[in-house]
Amino acid sequence: MTSFAAIAVVPPGLEEPAAAELRALGCDAVATGRRAVGFRTDLAGYVRLHLQARLPFRLLRELARFPCRSRQELHAGVQAAILELADWQQWLAPEATLRVDATGSAPGLAHSHYSALEVKNALVDLQRQHFGRRSSVDLEDPDRSFHLHLGGGEAVLSLDGSGASLHRRGYRAAMGLAPLKENLAAGLIALTGWDGSLPLADPLCGSGTLLIEAACMALGRAPGLGRRFALQRWPDVDAALWQREVEAARGLARDRLADGRPLAPLMGVEENPEVLAQARHNVAAAGVAPWIDLQAGDFRQFQPPPGAGVLVCNPPYGERIGERESLEALYGDLGTMVKERCSGWTLWLLSGNPELTGALRLKASRRIPVSNGGIDCRWLRYEIR
Repeated sequence: MTSFAAIAVVPPGLEEPAAAELRALGCDAVATGRRAVGFRTDLAGYVRLHLQARLPFRLLRELARFPCRSRQELHAGVQAAILELADWQQWLAPEATLRVDATGSAPGLAHSHYSALEVKNALVDLQRQHFGRRSSVDLEDPDRSFHLHLGGGEAVLSLDGSGASLHRRGYRAAMGLAPLKENLAAGLIALTGWDGSLPLADPLCGSGTLLIEAACMALGRAPGLGRRFALQRWPDVDAALWQREVEAARGLARDRLADGRPLAPLMGVEENPEVLAQARHNVAAAGVAPWIDLQAGDFRQFQPPPGAGVLVCNPPYGERIGERESLEALYGDLGTMVKERCSGWTLWLLSGNPELTGALRLKASRRIPVSNGGIDCRWLRYEIR
């Protein structure tokens, strides 16, 4: 198959682990940007990424790059890009619904809404010229989802094969009060280097996302199985190609680690009964319930198994008024617990409030900037002696 350029849109701070994941899945010319990773793949590889990649929000198939310094250049460039597509009439059939999203800016194109509108106008003008009618716009479930990025005097027009954001695995119908997106959770686990050989525990597990993503990664559960993608309605993605990649993704699932060893224990503790019930629902829906032990209780009573292990934690950041004092006590008690009981373990904690993190009374050995729902955070590593 012919290769093409593509872009993975990823959470801020996870560009490097996302690049490593893309390389592991067979992509070439992988290069990190800001909130994005560029790469080359073929159509089979592009389908494979939708089924197997854990870190991207979206995977954009690049159609064209062209100079863009005005609305007129954008309109003409979009139409030229479409006409260069093989079987372009199928891609732009009036029966197919459309959606256009845009980012960035250019002269005369300072607002993304109007840039997207200009792309839509170029597409439907082309349809009227050739077919005498045009597509309808569908913002929820379009047959063709176009993406435009403007910057540096250039336009990049792409097709979005994902449909709904790839972080939506489908197992999490139930969420806690401050849900961590699944792809961010997967990226945080990847940054720890945890490979399933050591125990993994989350003493404030909430709806269980960190533990679920860790178990799925260690046991080869492909994140994209069980959901539909926009690319399944593309003219060049035939049923045979799709089925081959689905079967290959299913074949990755196993009940042990890749080297045949059993998966080390995964443990979660949650005090709120309602949230714990949500976590148990999510673990079962993800198909990893046999490997994750969820316990009701307070993290202050957490008893780790003997030997070394890894703690992961996403405690509250204290964004609501009146929380500061109680959260300082929570962080202080967490620091005390790990120092007293988790000698030889490594703690990774997602912090959105450095003042609260100070209450741990621990010194971080690594600080990785990430963004969680628009909040500037640090993924902090502590070696517990």
